[in-house]
Amino acid sequence: MARQRLTIATFGEIGYLSGPNDRVVARARYRDWDGKNRLVQATGDTRKQAERALKAKLADRSLFQPTVSDLSPDSPFPDLVTYWLEDLELEGRISKRTLQLYERNMQTLVLPVFEGLTLREIGVARCDHFLKQLAKQSYNRAKQARVVLRLALGLAVRHEVLPRNPMDHVSRMRRPASTPNALTPAEVNAVRAAIAYWEAGCSYSGPRPDGQLGAIIEVMLGTSARIGEVLAIRRRDIDVTRATPSIRISGTIVSHRGEPTTRQDHPKTAKSRRTVAIPSFTAEAVRRRLTRLEDTSLDALLFCSREGTPLTTNNVRRQLRHVLDLAGITGITPHMFRRTVATAINEQGGVELAAELLGHTDPKITIQHYIRRNEMVNPATAAMLDRVFSKDE
Repeated sequence: MARQRLTIATFGEIGYLSGPNDRVVARARYRDWDGKNRLVQATGDTRKQAERALKAKLADRSLFQPTVSDLSPDSPFPDLVTYWLEDLELEGRISKRTLQLYERNMQTLVLPVFEGLTLREIGVARCDHFLKQLAKQSYNRAKQARVVLRLALGLAVRHEVLPRNPMDHVSRMRRPASTPNALTPAEVNAVRAAIAYWEAGCSYSGPRPDGQLGAIIEVMLGTSARIGEVLAIRRRDIDVTRATPSIRISGTIVSHRGEPTTRQDHPKTAKSRRTVAIPSFTAEAVRRRLTRLEDTSLDALLFCSREGTPLTTNNVRRQLRHVLDLAGITGITPHMFRRTVATAINEQGGVELAAELLGHTDPKITIQHYIRRNEMVNPATAAMLDRVFSKDE
């Protein structure tokens, strides 16, 4: 067969020539990812078949620079997940606890739906549908899934495996309306009474009370600190000798899977590191606890096991739930005390002071997640209406 030529704008000039067994060979020069022209060819029984085979081969060639990950648009999604988790660990920018949380959310929420797909099959519509279906079950689970899916696909875009991140175009998630739940002073005193009754041995059940649970609650109420931050307080962080006693919040307790529970030398965020003046009821509980500490070193934890090791946040939560269940009190978690403190300070001193005490960088976070709305309208409105609409005598 005589050589024929046909100009195709996308691929340049395609040439045809006879091949073995009278098959047609179509070939063209292709400008590859590195800027070099390479000869690509394909065969077919007819010129049209050879041309289609050549175009398919050219379309399958990567338009992007290859990466060390060996990922391509046709790679299975689980391969990207494995590479993404390894990349996060190598970067070292997030804590080990956050890394474990990402891995858990990916394994339990995303992979069951996406594990059979290749990367090129994951588009905007599929991601959007997935998040909406998950949000029907739980907004928080959908939010967690959105975070890890966006991060993993974002890595594929950065490494030029995908041209765009489909998560950039999914519908915005709408958080269900909710009101932060905080305790009233009466409810706080009921919790105190239940713990005191249990610690006095009047309702003995489980391990013998060591007097720490009640003091932990008083410190949370007096500092607004998270449970992990309270359990990380050391002797050196406490000053109860001055006229205004204080506690410095400078760390938190972390429990990594397969590793012993340890004290981390910084709290959740940079602004969370702060010194808090404590009320008299907290100072009293701290003084009592200090007298019971056998370890006199400055790095001794205020709350610890009998061996001096850190308490785990899960064990304290479990113990609090157990004690309150015995008293018929349900639905109270350690974090609720943080919201209770925020609500009280907001009512007494305003949201700016509440945000500062909680260590928030933005008061909007305090308002949205920590302050219980006061439904009582200012009673001054009643006097105003009386002046305007009172009945004539």
